Amino acid sequence: MMLEIHDLTKSYGRFQALNHLELEIEEGELFGFVGPNGAGKTTTIKILAGLLRADGGTVKIDGRCMSCGADELKDRIGYVPDYFGVYDNLRVFEYLELYAAAYGITGLVARRRYMELLDMVGLSGREEFYVDSLSRGMKQRLGVARALVHNPRLLILDEPASGLDPRTRQEFITMLKEINQYGKTILISSHILSELSEMCTDIGIIEEGRMVLRGSLVDILAMVNASNPLEMQIYQNLPDAVAFLRKNPLINNVVIDGNRVVAGFAGGQMEEAYLLRSLVEAGVLVGSFGRRQGGLESVFLEMTDRKEERVVAQG
Repeated sequence: MMLEIHDLTKSYGRFQALNHLELEIEEGELFGFVGPNGAGKTTTIKILAGLLRADGGTVKIDGRCMSCGADELKDRIGYVPDYFGVYDNLRVFEYLELYAAAYGITGLVARRRYMELLDMVGLSGREEFYVDSLSRGMKQRLGVARALVHNPRLLILDEPASGLDPRTRQEFITMLKEINQYGKTILISSHILSELSEMCTDIGIIEEGRMVLRGSLVDILAMVNASNPLEMQIYQNLPDAVAFLRKNPLINNVVIDGNRVVAGFAGGQMEEAYLLRSLVEAGVLVGSFGRRQGGLESVFLEMTDRKEERVVAQG
């Protein structure tokens, strides 16, 4: 297990940011950490990065307890905050050499390392550029290279794609997927739920300091879609189809819109198959048939149920 969080608590005065949080992440996962503002994401990440002390609970990274030696665990963690801090008048290679030296990596070893990283993050050929001259997207890529300079096993990113244009964001997602394929475990928090659904293997939704949903993205979306209504296009014998559907004990709330029929359905995939076969055998010409597909946004809204987060969830 790469990351184990048990019974983690943290309060700021009377406000409880983390309320006995539980989370486990397997080695090699690309984990999406989701939650509304104030849910506890950044507090959790800062604790993992060693920037904040928890009030209670345990954190283990790569089998080692953080409270037993946080300093030695820093070699196993790469942290990319939501704000990219830069130094004036430093070129890209100087910037990476500075951070490499902080981990005792110098000379030819440091040069070989940062050249490999620049190639990995798509900045090869820009080592002589001044950091301040880079675009925001390039700075974010450089931030990832900086976090990987000591070859950590766990990469933690806090809202890394915020403020990026769609093309740059897509390139950034592709880069993270490639880094994950190199064997790095990645934990990434984001409000842009569509980007998490494109790259994450697993997600966790945190609300009021507690983990309210945790699982693989495939299983979670399958669970949501299984509760969604059936949608079908009927091109012949629509009245017969509607009458047939209303007699089915698993069907409820049939809605007709032209030749499109939407119906609540309490059955599973096997019952769906039998229903479609029965419609066809009854002489109904079915053009399309299936569950309405949901996305991560619908899961988020259902689990958090906060009106003020709807705009964020749809971003």
